[in-house]
Amino acid sequence: MAVVAVFRGLWPGLAAAVVSFLLVDYYFVPPVGTLTIASEQDLVNLGLFLGAGGLVGILASHRRRAQLEAQRLASQLQGVNADLIRLNREQAEAAELALRLAQSEQQIRALEQTERNRSDLLANVSHDLRTPLATILTASTTMLSPPQPGVDHQDELRAISGEARRLSALVGDMLDMARIEGNALGLQLEPVQVGDAIEAAVSRLKRQSPQRDVEWDAHEAAVNVLADWGRMGQVFDNLLANADRFARPGTPVRIGVAFKPDGLISIRVSDLGPGVPEELRDRIFERFVKSPVSSNGQAGGGTGLGLAIVRGIVEAHGGSVVLEASGPTGTTFRFTLPHAETDA
Repeated sequence: MAVVAVFRGLWPGLAAAVVSFLLVDYYFVPPVGTLTIASEQDLVNLGLFLGAGGLVGILASHRRRAQLEAQRLASQLQGVNADLIRLNREQAEAAELALRLAQSEQQIRALEQTERNRSDLLANVSHDLRTPLATILTASTTMLSPPQPGVDHQDELRAISGEARRLSALVGDMLDMARIEGNALGLQLEPVQVGDAIEAAVSRLKRQSPQRDVEWDAHEAAVNVLADWGRMGQVFDNLLANADRFARPGTPVRIGVAFKPDGLISIRVSDLGPGVPEELRDRIFERFVKSPVSSNGQAGGGTGLGLAIVRGIVEAHGGSVVLEASGPTGTTFRFTLPHAETDA
């Protein structure tokens, strides 16, 4: 009976209970061989048997339905799991594809930027070479013309010499930029007293611009930095030449030195010139960026690489350089270098 209820359901189980009841009544309940029940106790027992059989059938039917529902839900869960696995796989493939696309776009942008830099470099170098080469060609052509009595060629020789120095400076600056961009400066770091470097740089500036005064405090500059002597001198040369070019006639260039709590030495180079044009301030340390007008109203001059070289050298030392102030009252560049722990 219970087996029938489990495997066939509620109504077959109840039918099996009734048949079992009748068989027990016929074969085992007196009078045997008939369906008559003589004893009330036997009637109660058979009723309980029938009730128990019906209850077992109901419970078994519910159990079977629960099993079938569980099987159905398990089948659905298997389908959901398969969908989730497939969705996760598709998402992973999409993420990998997006990463590859992003990397490809980054590489393309880098190549495009490299090509733009190459084109800009060629254009700027061609422009900077054209004027001195034209001057040299004109002067040399004049000198090669038939000689005339009483005519010397001192002007032409001075022009050739000046433009040759300009070309030499351009080539030197380009080589320095190549070393900076290739991390090939080969710095020889040693303790360098800032005051000694300033004194040497001022002496070099005086040979080129004897009328320019440079003000600095030897006492505050009596600190050591960890630097390459030659490259540090190049930083001062470029900043002082830039300040001299843009400072108004008769005004001094000032150098200030200060010790910072973070272990760096801060050095400022200031002039009293017209300042950097606002549209150039964010790009002033880029290659070939030049201020269009100097303090005397003439073209700014220079190769346009001086400040880019300053930044490259200073950063190679572990420092930084910024345009700290610029306006109608002048310009201040500030750079930092690591302090050397050997001060007296």
